Amino acid sequence: MDRLETRELAHFLAVADELHFGRAATRLGITQPALSKTIRQMERRLGVDLFARTSRAVALTPAGQVLAREARAALEAVTAATARTRRAGDPRLVLAMKPGGDAGLLPAVLAAYEREPDVLPIEVAFGGDRARMLREGQADAALLYAPPDDVRGLDTETLLREAPFAVLPTSHPLARRAGVRMADLAGENLHKHPADANATGTISELMHLIALGRKIAVLPQSLTTPLRDDLAVVPVTDLPPSNLLLAWPAHSTSPSVAALARAVANVAPAH
Repeated sequence: MDRLETRELAHFLAVADELHFGRAATRLGITQPALSKTIRQMERRLGVDLFARTSRAVALTPAGQVLAREARAALEAVTAATARTRRAGDPRLVLAMKPGGDAGLLPAVLAAYEREPDVLPIEVAFGGDRARMLREGQADAALLYAPPDDVRGLDTETLLREAPFAVLPTSHPLARRAGVRMADLAGENLHKHPADANATGTISELMHLIALGRKIAVLPQSLTTPLRDDLAVVPVTDLPPSNLLLAWPAHSTSPSVAALARAVANVAPAH
C-alpha cells in the first residue's frame, strides 16, 4: 500500500472536522468534487470506508476515527519537525514560561547556565500552553508545573516541589483555618493553578480579584508571595504537591538544552 501524503491527511481532517464536504472544500480553498475524489482515492487505497455518507449527514466510521487521531498526530509532528529544524539554525535557546512561573529561581538557573562553555544566549518567551510550544517546536525548553501540565513525550528535570495553598480574602470564613480540603472550596469561583493559567491574566490581577471576593485560588506556595495584607493563605491538605519542572523534547540533541538541564540540577538542591 502506498503511503498517504500530508496533503491527503490535511484534506481528510478538514472533512473529519467539518463533517460536511462543502464546508471542508471551502476551508481548503478547493472544489467539492476534487475533495470528494481525494477521499474516495484514500478509501480505495486503504481498503476501508472513512466516512458514512447519507443525503443528510456525514459521519466518521470506526476506521475514520482511527485515521483522524493518527493523522492529526502525524501532521502535528511534521509541523513541529519543520519548526524545530528552523530553530536549529537560530543562535538562541528559547525558554517558554508563564510570568511569575519560575518561583524566583530563574536568575540562579541562568547564572549557572552561563557558566557552561559554548552555550547559546537564552530568550525567554512568555506563553500560556508552554507544553504545546515545546511540542510544536516554538520553544527549546519550558518551565512547567506538573500536575497538571501534560509532560508526556518530554524529558524533565525537577527544580522545585511545592505544596498547594488556597488564597482567600482575609474576611473569608475559611481564612483562619489551619488547613482546608478541596470539598471546603466547593461552590467557590475557583482558579486552580496552572490549569486555569490563561483564564485570569497576571498573578497580580488574580490577587486583586480574590481581594474583591470574586475568586478563590489554589496556587503553589511561591506564587502566593509577597502576599497582600487583605489576603490569607491556607494549606490545601488533600492535593498533591506541584513540581516545577524544566521540560524539553525527549529527542532533543541540543548541547545548550543539556547545559540548561544541568544548571537546573545544580540549583535545585539548594531549594
